[in-house]
Amino acid sequence: MNEVFSAGGIVYYKDKILMLRKKNGDWVLPKGRIEDGETLEETAIREVKEETNVDAIILDYIGITSYSFSNFWTEYQMINKTVSWYLMEAKSFDLEPLKDEGFVQAAFIESDKVVRIAKYDDERKVIIKAIEAIK
Repeated sequence: MNEVFSAGGIVYYKDKILMLRKKNGDWVLPKGRIEDGETLEETAIREVKEETNVDAIILDYIGITSYSFSNFWTEYQMINKTVSWYLMEAKSFDLEPLKDEGFVQAAFIESDKVVRIAKYDDERKVIIKAIEAIK
């Protein structure tokens, strides 16, 4: 099994959380793989900027999620992915989804609605933890 390490952000502004909508309609948090020489924190900041065009600062570490999936691009090789999540505060608001990665919309969504629309249970759990930390 292949191991992949990523980092992402739960980016908030007022009572809203930054989310990305994929072509298939799924709402997800910004995250991505660590590049050579990067820290987890640097990865989270870079991925938020690349995928949404939002500048953000890290306020706190939220936790990790782990899951496995089959990558059909490499003959269905199983991949174990670990994502480190950070609570972040938005410092810019010129939203631009990274279309090259299949995102069609970036939006700040009310925190109570985000919990309902988040596609994945693991992301929903870190969103809830981040909302509790904000209050």
